[in-house]
Amino acid sequence: MLQIDDSIISLDLLDEHFVCDLASCKGICCIEGDDGAPLEESEVKIIENLLPLIWDDLTEKSKAIIEKQGISYIDDDGEPVTSIVNGAECVFTYTDENGICKCAIEKAFREGKTDFYKPISCHLYPVRLQKYNEFIAVNYHRWDVCNCARKLGSKIKVPVFRFLKEPLIRRFGDAWFEQLEIADIELKKAPPTSPVGRR
Repeated sequence: MLQIDDSIISLDLLDEHFVCDLASCKGICCIEGDDGAPLEESEVKIIENLLPLIWDDLTEKSKAIIEKQGISYIDDDGEPVTSIVNGAECVFTYTDENGICKCAIEKAFREGKTDFYKPISCHLYPVRLQKYNEFIAVNYHRWDVCNCARKLGSKIKVPVFRFLKEPLIRRFGDAWFEQLEIADIELKKAPPTSPVGRR
């Protein structure tokens, strides 16, 4: 584990490889799972205000869910998550002309309609954040539906943290990411038995 400021970072971010392979997975992470995507408290209001911009891109089932319970609900951990359809599919999912599931919020961002990219938990995946009283745990989450991403990442040798450079900077800042890069370089130099080596 590494510590940068108030974050405790799993070495898996440096050691594991990952690059999304949408051509293979078709965006299945948007339509699988038991709960919606985790949301920051501030994101709930932002997304509610975005609804008119993305409404036409949503499915009729998603619209019905949102009209019934809103864009989010509270999960078993007491945290807000995006509403889901049929117990699995995020309400903000749409399918493009290639049959790939994508995010309607991100589509609006790419079209210049909003400066909000998408929920940070989605942008950061496969990294998951767990907040504690004094620190934030930054962990790599393994999910079978992302096997093709691990395979592609290993093939082209892209570590998780480098694939996630943009969202990690979005969440923690440039200085934090620079410290992570330095830590990666130093850990690669250190022999396995060194006090600063990987364990």
